[in-house]
Amino acid sequence: MGSYFVTLNRNKRSIVLDLKQKPGREALGRLVETADIVVHNMRLGAAERLGLDYASLAARNPRIILACASGFRKGSSMQESPAFDDLIQGLSGIASLNAGPDGAPRYFPTVVADKVSGHMLGSMIGMALFHRERTGQGQEVHVPMMETMLNFILVEHMEHASLGEPESGMGYPRMMTPHRRPYATKDGFICVIAVSNVQWSRIFEAMGRPELIDDPRFCSIKARAENVDATYGLLTDGMKHRTTDEWLALLRAADIPCGRASTLTELFDNDYLRETGFFQEVQHPTEGRMVLNSIPAAFSASPPSIRRLPPKLGEHTEEVLREAGLSAAEIAEVVGGQA
Repeated sequence: MGSYFVTLNRNKRSIVLDLKQKPGREALGRLVETADIVVHNMRLGAAERLGLDYASLAARNPRIILACASGFRKGSSMQESPAFDDLIQGLSGIASLNAGPDGAPRYFPTVVADKVSGHMLGSMIGMALFHRERTGQGQEVHVPMMETMLNFILVEHMEHASLGEPESGMGYPRMMTPHRRPYATKDGFICVIAVSNVQWSRIFEAMGRPELIDDPRFCSIKARAENVDATYGLLTDGMKHRTTDEWLALLRAADIPCGRASTLTELFDNDYLRETGFFQEVQHPTEGRMVLNSIPAAFSASPPSIRRLPPKLGEHTEEVLREAGLSAAEIAEVVGGQA
């Protein structure tokens, strides 16, 4: 199993159906009859050809919720255009926000458009389920990746555009300053953030520069916003004079949000993550030792847990189809047609 597959597929069962074959489509229809939600991320035309459109599914189960995510808005001229994470990062402007020192756009080193769109789809599914509980109605939910990413990044970056003046400049200045980054210390990097006058006063005091809070450039939120490069430049210069541990002790004592800038491998030595048990080691029956991420959300009445290890592809096909009421002969037809 690939690591990506392992990370995404705990607590799932895996079945394989060939929807280009009649037995596979009929098996899907039987599953839909007792399902709550069908989710896919195919282009809408391709999904319709396979019988995964809302009209076809609702004919089998009027309460079904069809939730789909694809690149562009349903009904638009780009509805059937192919889309992947890199493309949406570029089109939405997020790659330009992540430009390198040479000004060239760069993709974020994670599939941020895919993930944000998935989280958005999950949220919308919850709303559709709530609507169904109140009304008994199923429905189709479509999440376009492009608009989802625009909503995600433009919350703070509309700047003058929200007042109809994009030519006056877009981009939230505090986010755009080159000094907004982990700061180099004597022996590593530290993350520090301050917002209020009290917090900045305490940082300036820890830096040995208490007089700066009275400087007209730094004495208020408005002044610091107007001098954002100079404000954050103070941290760039100031953090160099102590080790990371020395700064953490000083800043935590002053109740300033701060932390060590971690590499990915250092996460496994993080005391907080050890305390919360975020990384869980398990023994998989075919893959051996695995490390899985825990479920981050907490529910007081229905706490989540890792109940199933990542399945082999198609491992539960027969089991799930039996539960859907298919006979042994029908299952054999489905499985045999896919061999």
